Amino acid sequence: MPDHTSAHHPLLRRRDGHHARVSYAELFFDLVYVFAVTQLSHELLTNLTLNGLIETLILWFAVWLGWQYTCWVTNWFDPETPRIRSLLFAIMLAGLVMAAAIPGAFAERGPIFALAYVLIQVGRTSYIVFELGKDHPLAANYRRMLGWLMIAALFWGAGAFAEGWSRAVLWTFAVLCEYVSPMFGFALPGLGRSRSSDWTIEGGHLAERCQLFVIVALGETVLATGATLGRAESWDAAILSAMLATFLGTLAMWWLYFGTSSEAATETITRSDDPGRIGAHFHYLHAILVFGIIAMAIGNDLVLAHPHAAVKTAYALVLSGGPAVYLLGSAIYKKMVHGVVPVSHIIGAILLAVLIPIALHVNLLTMGWLTTIVMLAVSFWEQCQLRKRSTGRAAG
Repeated sequence: MPDHTSAHHPLLRRRDGHHARVSYAELFFDLVYVFAVTQLSHELLTNLTLNGLIETLILWFAVWLGWQYTCWVTNWFDPETPRIRSLLFAIMLAGLVMAAAIPGAFAERGPIFALAYVLIQVGRTSYIVFELGKDHPLAANYRRMLGWLMIAALFWGAGAFAEGWSRAVLWTFAVLCEYVSPMFGFALPGLGRSRSSDWTIEGGHLAERCQLFVIVALGETVLATGATLGRAESWDAAILSAMLATFLGTLAMWWLYFGTSSEAATETITRSDDPGRIGAHFHYLHAILVFGIIAMAIGNDLVLAHPHAAVKTAYALVLSGGPAVYLLGSAIYKKMVHGVVPVSHIIGAILLAVLIPIALHVNLLTMGWLTTIVMLAVSFWEQCQLRKRSTGRAAG
């Protein structure tokens, strides 16, 4: 397989066969996305309707795609070099504006959100194209990428000056341009098509970046739990019970990801004959996984804020839907990592769906515990399976 990063360029990472570590600049950069995830969860919490869900999904994919494309840049280019570090900080500034505009993105701040986002995507990629010049092996891929990002920018711009559903439709097309185009190699007339086999990524770095974003999302869930608990007028038994249920639910999500498959994910990308394809699939999948965490954070807020309240249909869908999306995403993730779809995740998702009609007859605290029990049961089941796999390898 050709290694494009072996072509000399002062900004590229030096590949010496060792795991490329995540830099402090990248960790600092991720702080903006802690804020963005918080903004998204609060936005959906205040607008738990079909419109609110669709709008939040569109905004979430924008947030994710901005992070994802930047992640690929720092996989190839060394963030310890002053120019790439400066690029990261410029993206971080635009990301801060973008995240701040999220609550009004489908209202008066639509143009601000769209402009900040386009600056991130088009600005970053244009700079990389400039730095690579015409002849570097990575240049053609980035020119195709820039072409698709500029097509998407037209939809972002048109949507910014539209209203209501027109904005949602135009921005959906923009998201699809950026999310789907890598699946067919950013193919464009006159520019050709990229091959995933040419995306010679460093597997350990990419897996670790995805894992850190999961930590960001789970961390926001814990912060939201603490903040809601802190605002409670009195810490009675119901509030403390709700806090325990939400914390254990978050802990179960952490274990299902980090306790059973995170290390194997690095090996899967590294050992693949086509690491670029596997890496791209990881990014597609983590968009689903993290959205499940965001939805569960909203459910946690509801349980903590109103433990004795009746469960409305929208609440039931969030409380069961968030963990179910996470479990289904995790099942696909583990199929990629271990080659087998975990039965525990499928059964867990089915049980969560069964809880939806039951939820309409109980209060939020009870529903919170029921979903947590399902997640804990799936975690315990997976732990047993992990021990069996470990025992089988040791015996072999």
